[in-house]
Amino acid sequence: MALNDILAMAAVFPTLRVGSKKQALQELSAHAAELLKRDEREIFETLNQRERLGSTGVGNGIAIPHGKLAKMDKLFGMFARLEKPIDFEALDGEPVDLVFLLLAPEAAGADHLKALARVARLLRDPEVAKKLRNSRDAASIHAILTGAPATDAA
Repeated sequence: MALNDILAMAAVFPTLRVGSKKQALQELSAHAAELLKRDEREIFETLNQRERLGSTGVGNGIAIPHGKLAKMDKLFGMFARLEKPIDFEALDGEPVDLVFLLLAPEAAGADHLKALARVARLLRDPEVAKKLRNSRDAASIHAILTGAPATDAA
């Protein structure tokens, strides 16, 4: 599964300004709700329920909040580079500044897990993470994440 199938340019936020994990999840939920034409509260509650099971902060400044929603027809990805790192209760205790949100249909099963694994592999690559942290615009970030050509993806 290619990330360009689930991550639209409009779903890339190069400088999200938040001060806490809860605020990050609220902002991401609001943006996702707008893009998906869904209820913001439903998305936030889904993400929050998943966080109660254990933080989706996977380490090295990366978090991958995710969940499944009823009546979705395909996987949806969204990426945000936080203006300032925040405490996300990550496994390594380090603050998070790169967040990839993944929402899946309730019946997604293996596709959801494959997408999660792909995102985790990509973001754990130190070179990819460095490029994402140094990029300031949505087009560059989108190109890095999807492997699409971009003029200034460095």
